[in-house]
Amino acid sequence: MSDHYYHAHDLGKFGEIGQNAPELAKKFFAWYGAVFEDGALSAREKSLIALAVAHAVQCPYCIDAYSKDALEKGADLDQMTEAVHVSAAIRGGASLVHGVQMRNHATKLGM
Repeated sequence: MSDHYYHAHDLGKFGEIGQNAPELAKKFFAWYGAVFEDGALSAREKSLIALAVAHAVQCPYCIDAYSKDALEKGADLDQMTEAVHVSAAIRGGASLVHGVQMRNHATKLGM
């Protein structure tokens, strides 16, 4: 039997997260909704950012949700793929720049 932590149908249960803290959930979902409204950035641009971040934090629920959302907001697969590459570049660069810390520490230790 194969079981895993991620179950796609659980995404639809996200709203249930507030069952034991309804006031906090209400505040979160109000803020969350406001964040994704058109503003200085369009809702489509925000959706592409969310898709990229979802890949960076490796949240399969977010990847599913924002793949759908980006498509619904008019993004195409080329734009979505490019957003994922931006995410990968930032994540890779963040790993590499920590090499400076490693080099500084190794130098301090005299190695």
